[in-house]
Amino acid sequence: MHDFPRRVHARFGGEVVFDTERGKLLHETGLLPVLYVPEEDVRTDLLERTGHSTHCPFKGDAAYWTIRAGGRAAENAVWGYPEPLPESSWLRGYMAFYWKPMDAWYDEDEEVHGHLRDPFHRVDARATSRHVRVLLGGEVVAESEHPMLLSETGLPNRFYIPAADVRRELLTRSDKRTVCPYKGQATYWSLDGAENAAWSYEEPLTDAAKIGGYLSFDHEAVTVESEPPPGT
Repeated sequence: MHDFPRRVHARFGGEVVFDTERGKLLHETGLLPVLYVPEEDVRTDLLERTGHSTHCPFKGDAAYWTIRAGGRAAENAVWGYPEPLPESSWLRGYMAFYWKPMDAWYDEDEEVHGHLRDPFHRVDARATSRHVRVLLGGEVVAESEHPMLLSETGLPNRFYIPAADVRRELLTRSDKRTVCPYKGQATYWSLDGAENAAWSYEEPLTDAAKIGGYLSFDHEAVTVESEPPPGT
């Protein structure tokens, strides 16, 4: 658990439900980091405690609150540990908010999507002259000697292929969209027999600007081969 370095606030039902410059980001193995907010920075007058409870063997018993504002309610959208286990005593006096029930989240004055950006999370895109081929059932879907290699904290490296090196006639645009707070909104394509097997960031965020318009592929749905540049 460490200090989040900037002001964070969230809105629900036309109200700012918390506004803090003292948030703490909690990291737990296998989970996205969660912002915990001091109770003093929460609009507790908008909260109603419920009978819901969950148990964590590391933190203790969690209590839950429903938010009511603007004629709407977000059930059990807030939780905290009023009596945490001794080894997690630093959680006392803090509350956490589920991301999706909120209408909007802000890092300083910029709206953020997906989840807060972890200050220790990196996204690095690098040009490479590796020869990369993408195959599905033995058929070449994409082949390039000018891909980008994207490295992201906690995730395997991914090749991003220039659109001109992809057989676009094999792709069907999907309705699926996802949001990454580090890269932006992803658009997906399906291949025959491989749903949502390719994606791209058409308008990526600054950290991922180099992969704008490039396509990447799901390694479990297709075969991705790479060879070092000639002469290496």
